[in-house]
Amino acid sequence: MTPQLSAVVLPDRHPVSTFLDDVRAAEAAGVRTVWTYDHLSWPLLRQNPWYGAVPLLAAAAATTERVRLGTLVASPNFRHPVPFAKELMTLDQLSGGRLELGVGVGTEGPDARVLGEPPRSRAERTARFADWLDLLDRLLREPVTTAAAGEYAAVDAHQIPGCVQSPRVPFTVAATGPRALRLAARYGSGWVTYGPFGPDVPAEEWLAAVAAQSRRLTATLAEEGRTASALRRVVLVGVEVTWPFESAERYRDTVGRLAEAGIDEVAVHWPRPDDGRGVPADRLATVVETHTP
Repeated sequence: MTPQLSAVVLPDRHPVSTFLDDVRAAEAAGVRTVWTYDHLSWPLLRQNPWYGAVPLLAAAAATTERVRLGTLVASPNFRHPVPFAKELMTLDQLSGGRLELGVGVGTEGPDARVLGEPPRSRAERTARFADWLDLLDRLLREPVTTAAAGEYAAVDAHQIPGCVQSPRVPFTVAATGPRALRLAARYGSGWVTYGPFGPDVPAEEWLAAVAAQSRRLTATLAEEGRTASALRRVVLVGVEVTWPFESAERYRDTVGRLAEAGIDEVAVHWPRPDDGRGVPADRLATVVETHTP
């Protein structure tokens, strides 16, 4: 089965009406989900305007009807589970149950340094993410929560009326390593990867890496007592990955190869005529057509 199409609309679109125009255009094109990055800034566009993901998604929820809306990805770098859970519950209510929560360990970039915290190793950040995810899961499931998880705590934290979606908003967990994959298998309704990172990764190497990651997820799900189909598998085609758009045939072949790897959803960056990033505007029709049943 051909994977569904999702779109990433970056939160640097200025004025905000431009962001909303792109979201509505993606909805009209039939995409399943519009994702936006949950960063405070992004190294590739550090000098650009950059808006907050939560208020942008709230505005998008008020101006769309069908498309699902999500973060790609929220992390513990600057978010505490208690206030974030309140915002997520509110977003799920505003959208009528269309919120998707993409979550991940978080990178070592500007978001990890902005609060003045000391650097953490990858192992330390993964352990923090496990605690963060555990408490966020509880907060979004329970009307009142008093609990502690590592450095995080909630005391009499109220989540009323709670999420529209039951038992909570779905988590799409970014994961490639064994510990993060186990968290995805344990907490996730979805899994997301951008494959191997870097602008010069050859196509065959990128596709093989995504397939290998998907196989590791299947094995981890089995260890957790879940079926291979329990998680929706999402691949983010990063702005550095441009070769799928070289021709219509190349894109269709790429999507077919991803389908063979068990991928359910392909997320592409919505066209950006001002800087040339994202899907080339003249390839968008091919991209949409490829994913149309």
